[in-house]
This record gives sequence, C-alpha cells and structure tokens, in this order.
Amino acid sequence: MCGYIRRVTDNAYVQALLISVGLEDLVSEFAPCGASIQHFYPAFGGDANKTIGKLIVVEDGKPKAVDATWWFDCTAAGDQLLVGERTTFNARNLDSNYWRSALKRHRALVVATGLGESQIQAGKKQQYLMEGQSQAFFLGALYRKFDNGKYCCAVITRPATERFAQFHEKAMPLFVPNNAAVVNAWLNPELPVTPEIQLLLDEPTVSVGLAVSKVKAFKSGATNKTPELIDAD
Repeated sequence: MCGYIRRVTDNAYVQALLISVGLEDLVSEFAPCGASIQHFYPAFGGDANKTIGKLIVVEDGKPKAVDATWWFDCTAAGDQLLVGERTTFNARNLDSNYWRSALKRHRALVVATGLGESQIQAGKKQQYLMEGQSQAFFLGALYRKFDNGKYCCAVITRPATERFAQFHEKAMPLFVPNNAAVVNAWLNPELPVTPEIQLLLDEPTVSVGLAVSKVKAFKSGATNKTPELIDAD
C-alpha cells in the first residue's frame, strides 16, 4: 500500500523532473509556497480536505495540476465531496470493473520526493521513510472529476519487487519512469492501455534510487541510523 507521500517544495529536482518530460508549463505550479515540505495522507475519517496537491492530469489536450481528495470512493455534495466508506486510496486490482474505466481514460501522475511504507516485524509495526536519491519521481494514479469541479484519486499499487518487499511485502506504488514518451502515453486520455503501459503495470520497477530510513513518524522523518539505499531497477 501507499499511505503517505511527501514533496519537498524547494527541491530543484522537482522542476528538473517536470522539464525533462515536457511538462515545463507546470513548473510554476510546483514552485515553493508556504511549508518547505508538503505531507499528503489518505482521507481516512471522511476528511475530503486530505488531498494530493498538484495531481497532474490532461484535460482538453493540456496538462494541468489539480488538488484531488486522496480517496476514490467519493460523491459530490454541492460544492464539496463526501468520502465513502469503501477503502480506496490505493488501486490494486485493476482488472476490477471499479477501476477499469479510470485506467482507460483517467490516468494521472503524482510528483513526489518521498513516500512512506510499513512492515510488521516481530509483531510490531515498523515504518520506513523512502526518499529519492537526488531525484524527484512520478507515481501513477487514477482520478475522477465531478460536475462541481472537484477531483478525487487513488495511487496505483503493484506487487512489490524483491528489494522493495523487505519494507512492505504486499505491494508498492506504481513508479512511472521519467521518460517523456511514457509520461505522454500515460497521461493521454485519448490512448487506451497501450502495450507500453500494460508492460509498466505487469512488470513494475523502482524507477528511482531510494534512501530508506526507519522512522517513528513519516511527517517528522526522525531517524536514528544511516539510511539503507535501494538502487533504481
């Protein structure tokens, strides 16, 4: 699962990542503003204000960055969203009818500099903060847009690779490589699931080197030891 994402707003690698894949028009959307680190959590407790800020989507042929409630099971209520009871902050069983339409036409990207995972060890929950090594990175997501202009989303998860599994054995978020052709195909709502996209889903990889630290809390990032490094696949 993926239940925590962070983005360091003054990280130059965020802007470099966007430019490298042809999304330079969105650089200003990710400029430093307010807190130096943004923390994103799923909308547990029915809080529709728990969003992934600056989710990248393509509408009317143009990329845009939107705020999307991190929970796919939502309904519109006036100018707000109501969060449903179905746990849908991650999208894993993509063969399900529940996800199929969004996978075909409503794919999105999350820009991140770190994420959080956990693993039960000796009966206790151990949390890990995983930060990109001198790189920001993309995570694949699905989204919905409502008639009131609000958005909701889910981060796609896939079976964990061998090295990632030591930190969360069940699944890992879908890493989308910083490749312009792949990013363009992923975001294009006119393209169905192409062979390249299907390969990305069927044979997931970790596209960025990660520095992994044991932490007591994702937000604080406090750690007592040197991070363990995971090289990109």
